[in-house]
Amino acid sequence: MTEANDRVADATETAELIVKLQSLGLRTDGSIGAREGGAGPADAGMLWINGAPVTVPTAAGYVKDSPYALRREDDGFGVYEGSVRLADASLASRPKYYDMETADGVPYWKIALMHLDSLASTVLQTCAYWGNSDQCKFCGIGVSLDAGRTIAKKTPEMLAEVSVAARDLDGAVDATLTTGSTATPDRGALYVGKCAKAVKEASGLPVQVQFEPPSDLDVINRVRDMGVDSVGIHVETFDSKVLAEIAPGKARWGIEAYFTAWERAVEVFGAGQVSTYVILGMGEDAEITVEMCKRAVDIGVYPFIVPLRPVPGSLMEDVLPPSSAYVEGIYRQIVPHMLRRGLTAAGTKAGCARCQACSGMAALERLGSGSTKGLADGRTALPLVV
Repeated sequence: MTEANDRVADATETAELIVKLQSLGLRTDGSIGAREGGAGPADAGMLWINGAPVTVPTAAGYVKDSPYALRREDDGFGVYEGSVRLADASLASRPKYYDMETADGVPYWKIALMHLDSLASTVLQTCAYWGNSDQCKFCGIGVSLDAGRTIAKKTPEMLAEVSVAARDLDGAVDATLTTGSTATPDRGALYVGKCAKAVKEASGLPVQVQFEPPSDLDVINRVRDMGVDSVGIHVETFDSKVLAEIAPGKARWGIEAYFTAWERAVEVFGAGQVSTYVILGMGEDAEITVEMCKRAVDIGVYPFIVPLRPVPGSLMEDVLPPSSAYVEGIYRQIVPHMLRRGLTAAGTKAGCARCQACSGMAALERLGSGSTKGLADGRTALPLVV
């Protein structure tokens, strides 16, 4: 086997390992800076595996049964299955800005967190759906607030201040701002856009904002005029029956309302700068999921596909994630279609689709046939598993 073939084989093994870890979790002997609670997929232990950015479940109950463990070594960490060492690992260090606070005493880490190299914040840690029959079952937006790990409302001034510190002290390369949905026609989009404007003006970081489809699609244009670089409008699942069960408030929009909003957003922001979360493992029809993901890709939307990551304290905390074989099977059908349409993580300016650590999709992307070279922004690119 040639050296080039060896590199491809190693990269393929890493890609397969990442997909398995994101379904089964990684056992650790202590905290590795996991995100807890939050508005979306959480329980996110943050690390690099063979140079690829990854978040994996570390705290949920099912992780104790994972065959994979993180072990400290003389010069770092390794990922093991039993006694077999599978990969190098390095942990994200505690951000320096976490030791700072605002003039009125709010710790910076309660305002925004570092997700590897991305600054992230839920600007409104409350949601019109939380605590009632409309609550999204996978979501933990109120969990971290109830535990005192964040504050209910972050102001534009707070976020601007923290973004500069995160950029200067910890090398943040973009900012991702999301929000709980509000009972207003814009669904909170204008407030999160105002926060993004402040971050962009203060730090210059590319910013993604995330919100539900607004009643008036002109809101999307107004958000772009605030200097936002990309948007996430998250459908969560393309299976309408499953959506009605796990996110009844969002289901009332209907799947077609998301496509209508995406079409406007692509007109405004451009192909690849509009994304949607697609969560696997909630009982969805796989054929519908693949068909609708491809439809989204065809209009320029990046479907950010992730396995269900049950959040402790959420209504789905006892549900197990889907098997890695199922998740990889979906990836294999969608990623080649995306590559043919020119949608890659390297082409996205900001947000989850840029970071990619919560999905195994980037581990299956390749820029050019059989390439194991780095992505355009210097991160490790791994070949498509076929």
